[in-house]
Amino acid sequence: MSTHFKKKSKTSQEIPTASMPDIIFMLLIFFMVSTVLRETTVQVRTRLPQAEAITKIEQKRLISYIWIGPRKLANNRLGETAVQIDDALIEDISTIRTIMWRKLNEQPKLIVSLRVDETSEMGTVLDVQQELREAGTLRINYSTKRLLAS
Repeated sequence: MSTHFKKKSKTSQEIPTASMPDIIFMLLIFFMVSTVLRETTVQVRTRLPQAEAITKIEQKRLISYIWIGPRKLANNRLGETAVQIDDALIEDISTIRTIMWRKLNEQPKLIVSLRVDETSEMGTVLDVQQELREAGTLRINYSTKRLLAS
């Protein structure tokens, strides 16, 4: 038999993977930098009021949220009006001043976004506003929903 018809191939059919760790590392860094994780479990109900003219804040990292509304209880019941910052319910309104002063020192361009339930007591909202004023956090935003066209 002749060796003339035997095919000897020295080419490899493998995919080059030398740069794969670099690509994976770049993708990992990209997603770590661009992803914002939700850290807060809201313990108060907030049905936001509607408004006609609203402006969206682009820089979400500069915002600190304060929720004001009836406290969520077991069996879908609601309690008294409560204030929540991050994951903690605030028992004493005067502690808001200290908490927000510390946050303002960490982030000088801090915007405080009040998410107030439409059935909340206005006295509580005024107390929170006064504590924010005392803390020097004067950039305040009131969160609303866009008014639906009828």
